[in-house]
Amino acid sequence: MLTKYIFVTGGVVSSLGKGIISASIGKLLQARGFKVTIQKFDPYINIDPGTLNPYEHGECYVTVDGMETDLDLGHYERFTGIQTTRDNSMTTGRIYKAVIDKERRGDYLGKTIQVVPHITDEIKNSIKNLGQAGQYDFVITEIGGTTGDIESAPFLEAIRQLKWELGKDAIAVHLTYVPYLKAANELKTKPTQHSVKEMQGHGIQPDILILRTEKHLDDNMRMKVAGFCNVDLECVIQSEDLPSIYEVPVNMQRQGLDSAILRKMGIPVGETPALGPWLNFLELRKTATEVVRIGLVGKYDLQDAYKSISESLSHAATYNHRRVEIAFINSEFLTAENIGQLDRLDGIVVCPGFGQRGTEGKILAVEYARTHDVPCFGICLGMQMMVIEFARNVLGYADANSSEMDAETTHNVIDMMEDQKSISSMGGTMRLGAYDCQLQEGSAVAGIYGTTLVRERHRHRYEFNNKYLEEYEANGMLCVGRNPEAGLVEIVEMPSLRWFVGTQFHPEYQSTVLQPHPLFMSFIKAAVQS
Repeated sequence: MLTKYIFVTGGVVSSLGKGIISASIGKLLQARGFKVTIQKFDPYINIDPGTLNPYEHGECYVTVDGMETDLDLGHYERFTGIQTTRDNSMTTGRIYKAVIDKERRGDYLGKTIQVVPHITDEIKNSIKNLGQAGQYDFVITEIGGTTGDIESAPFLEAIRQLKWELGKDAIAVHLTYVPYLKAANELKTKPTQHSVKEMQGHGIQPDILILRTEKHLDDNMRMKVAGFCNVDLECVIQSEDLPSIYEVPVNMQRQGLDSAILRKMGIPVGETPALGPWLNFLELRKTATEVVRIGLVGKYDLQDAYKSISESLSHAATYNHRRVEIAFINSEFLTAENIGQLDRLDGIVVCPGFGQRGTEGKILAVEYARTHDVPCFGICLGMQMMVIEFARNVLGYADANSSEMDAETTHNVIDMMEDQKSISSMGGTMRLGAYDCQLQEGSAVAGIYGTTLVRERHRHRYEFNNKYLEEYEANGMLCVGRNPEAGLVEIVEMPSLRWFVGTQFHPEYQSTVLQPHPLFMSFIKAAVQS
């Protein structure tokens, strides 16, 4: 079968959940036996979101091949279990840079470079090349932003051209918002009509409409939308608010979204897949009544900043027959005077990040967890805070620190590697993507993983300083995970405590709905027993 292309766009307002809808479509087509991938086009001019503050764009997600991407790629992976790469994420910045680089090399043979055809051709090639490279049955392409944004215009023009060129092998799914006016007690479809009109102005007739709504839409309203927007009634799908994002694929299947897509593309529909393991996960979530309370200690007071961590905790809690209750603890304001707020927690996650702000609060949280034997999971910078706290309070190095925070410290237990120090470009000094980690036989983490060799994703710049390694191990903090090539410390643990593990990598990037990460599973199990 020739590769089919599904374009997902949004209108009326942002934050409607295009990423969840794209991931849900992928999940439903995958359940029918199709090979699927999903990509995200972000209209901003940054090359990637790696330099963006999380308040700007939420979590920065990292692919196996080291691409810093939008957090929606995390949804794609968690829903479908696929592993994305740099080809699954594209920004306006990368598109323009690719075109400019070609122009500088003379690839265009002296032509005047324009948005059409050069920028749009680059966008189209990024879409089609992904389908051909992986021999996928379906490529789902989500366009970030909202219809009408000036930044999105080249992407919409590229979609228009592809729909024209590919015929039935390409369809457009448009997600809009149906607001409820409380004073009038009415749902209003006019914004949807205007959004579709805007799409038609770009030369794109949506094939399927998905209506985000807080209230149920009756068939009369769906018929009204279908009539005004030139869309078949069966292709007007409503996406109501649900208790969990993981219920969205089931809701979409119930309304026949995947069937409508197949019919539009001339593909036999066949029987509806059972989604057994997925429904089992939802049933476990529904029947879990007891709560496990986990504190996220970090400096970003924003739920999307630690999205993959919170979802990984949710996955693990579900399979441990618990509901996770996450409390955010702002490390910038955590002091010795208010550290008692951690008393009510069953477990503590010390979050990743960059920069000095909030690090002393994280160190206090680590000290509390270590001295009170509270299950504690340090991730990336969180692991580094574990190392620093141990050096200060166990090894007796009062000024111990990371050279990121204090370049003059005499005990730089966290430091940049020598071969990194001469690199000046932003991101050039970072370890990004998946690296091997050799686990020490007999260690707690080796038992958790059930193997002694794992491969995990990184996003960091500073490393454990190996000149202190023997001193740490002699005093009870064991370096039980090492990169086999560079000898860099990847995991520390304290076997004298119930659960005290720090990872230099980001295990949250590997956790999916149907395959929760073993470290999170073990951490939650320990928290439940605390």
